[in-house]
Amino acid sequence: VGADAVWPGWGHASEKPELPDSLDAAGIIFVGPPGDVMDALGDKISANIMAQSAKVPSIPWSGDGLTAEIKRGGGIPKEVFDAACIHDVEQAVRVAEKIGYPTMLKASQGGGGKGIRMSKNEEELRANYEQVVAEVVGSPVFMMKLCGNARHIEIQIVGDEHGNAVALSGRDCSTQRRFQKIFEEGPPTIVPPEIFKEMERAAQRLTQAIGYRGAGTVEYLYEPPTRTFCFLELNPRLQVEHPVTEGLTGVNIPATQLQVAMGIRLDRIPDI
Repeated sequence: VGADAVWPGWGHASEKPELPDSLDAAGIIFVGPPGDVMDALGDKISANIMAQSAKVPSIPWSGDGLTAEIKRGGGIPKEVFDAACIHDVEQAVRVAEKIGYPTMLKASQGGGGKGIRMSKNEEELRANYEQVVAEVVGSPVFMMKLCGNARHIEIQIVGDEHGNAVALSGRDCSTQRRFQKIFEEGPPTIVPPEIFKEMERAAQRLTQAIGYRGAGTVEYLYEPPTRTFCFLELNPRLQVEHPVTEGLTGVNIPATQLQVAMGIRLDRIPDI
């Protein structure tokens, strides 16, 4: 096609590891993270283990305390991954007793409301386990404690191929309807400045630890009463709400993506 690079924007293709992998094989630059990093982040279990390995706080879950040496292309070792999974209903009951009810039981390959159930007690959990397993057949299953009344806070990050990472402020996207964000507030006023700085630094550690390249969003759940935050996911693409961050920082994020893809260090980019 005569292209030097492909910028995927924020559509479905931007989160498909097959795209950067196929472009790399064709000698075309993908303006985003490497395919293996994107693939690992796309799995909720692997992503949480990687976050714990980078010393990012996590929600109490079935993989509490599990860490792995993060290597490009290697993923999470199978024995570590399996240790974070729920393999039968009796194990689900034991994990729930450990982390406390209410719980969220999730299929890692689920989505769109499938393969996810909230349980308030053991009776509900036993019924929900069978439903989750049946809805996403063959998917690994894991469990997390439900964080009630938490705020959904995002940190905009950019990483380069030289191991540098920067956090570009953040956004509060707690106001949602049917799991879709209605509006975003930035910077998040609900989070005290010193806690917000910890969020940014944790996001930078994770970005650097996994060799992330390009723009992305580290998402947290923040509980105001306890002033604590926990990792939710790293969204491996530019999000449609990035203009909120551009308005706060004055950084042209798509232009920064292109400069990073060109191999320019973050500390050499004028906006940064």
